[in-house]
Amino acid sequence: MALTIYDLDLVHSQLGFSVQHLMITRVHGVFAKWSGAFAIDHEAPQQSQFSVEIDAASVDTRNPQRDGHLKSPDFFDTARFPTIRFAATSIAPEGAGFRVSGDFTLRDTTQPVTFSITGGRQAKDSQGRARVGYQAIGRISRKAFGVSWNAIYEGDSVVVGDEVELVLDLQLIPR
Repeated sequence: MALTIYDLDLVHSQLGFSVQHLMITRVHGVFAKWSGAFAIDHEAPQQSQFSVEIDAASVDTRNPQRDGHLKSPDFFDTARFPTIRFAATSIAPEGAGFRVSGDFTLRDTTQPVTFSITGGRQAKDSQGRARVGYQAIGRISRKAFGVSWNAIYEGDSVVVGDEVELVLDLQLIPR
């Protein structure tokens, strides 16, 4: 097994999410503060290790009022639960990429979540340093984590959908 330890290049990486709004469009957001631990075996990917830790209060949807509501007990409750976590428990080949399953913890509730991983392309930056890029896409039910706030408008349209799509664009630098 040849694990390579990678550092996350936060300048060229992003952890985003989107959720249905009024069941007609999606609201997008990012987390400004997060970190990850990545140990990748390119020859035996199932031996790789992957985890992410997110500062829930760093949520940014480009709307301060909405961000404040997301930090409240109706959603993330960042005063009581400041951290969101994901830790991979298994990695398996899936098409041209991988399926990473693991434990996702939000509001002190842990549920299994699976991400589809694509990428793995390597390149060198302007100083000749090696880089590798991946995209991870997963979905969670916010209600499964006790995040059930909602309102109903005309025509039975709910304000916030249940399914949240998580997208991680990762640029990693070998240590």
